[in-house]
Amino acid sequence: MQAGRQFAPATARNRDAILGVLQDYLTHKDGGHILEIASGTGEHAAYFAPHFPQYTWQPSDINTTALQSINAWRTDINCSTLSPAMTLDVSQPHWYHSLLDRKKQTPFSLKAIVCINMVHISPWAATEGLLNGAGQLLSPGGLLYLYGPYYQQGVETAPSNIAFDHQLQQQNPMWGLRHLTDVIETAKRAGLTHLDTRKMPANNLSVIFRC
Repeated sequence: MQAGRQFAPATARNRDAILGVLQDYLTHKDGGHILEIASGTGEHAAYFAPHFPQYTWQPSDINTTALQSINAWRTDINCSTLSPAMTLDVSQPHWYHSLLDRKKQTPFSLKAIVCINMVHISPWAATEGLLNGAGQLLSPGGLLYLYGPYYQQGVETAPSNIAFDHQLQQQNPMWGLRHLTDVIETAKRAGLTHLDTRKMPANNLSVIFRC
């Protein structure tokens, strides 16, 4: 067992459901790269990367403890297609410029960006930055996958999600559940097309966009 690994109890509950959605969409036999934003503990990266051996999985975060945990999980599973964690802060307007420069030096095909449980636990600027960056970084036809709770127009919000939203805003007024229509409109302005929204366990959603 590798020291430094962090654990998030929700991961074990949602990882297989998320994996099922990703497997429906990530079907390129020629592989490419997958960028995970806000990888947190690194458990999702460690679980998903071996299921997609044709892809190089690139985890990232802004938190030092998270970065250490991601790399500890990487060492523990010893998966050659799971890259070392990189520091990325999508709330910064030009966060993706370093990756664009990297693509110029060593071309690679970014087939997907995966972001799990970040949108509601970050300022709105992080979501805007994520969507704008996805529109610039993804290869044509590339996918953006979002997972988490949202407010949906015309759909009754679960009491547990309302309570969770209030709890988040008490922790930080800039956090909270987002309205899915706002996310979709912002994604559209970034050049992304909304493909699908799927119900997931515990009143969460999978939201998929294509570049």
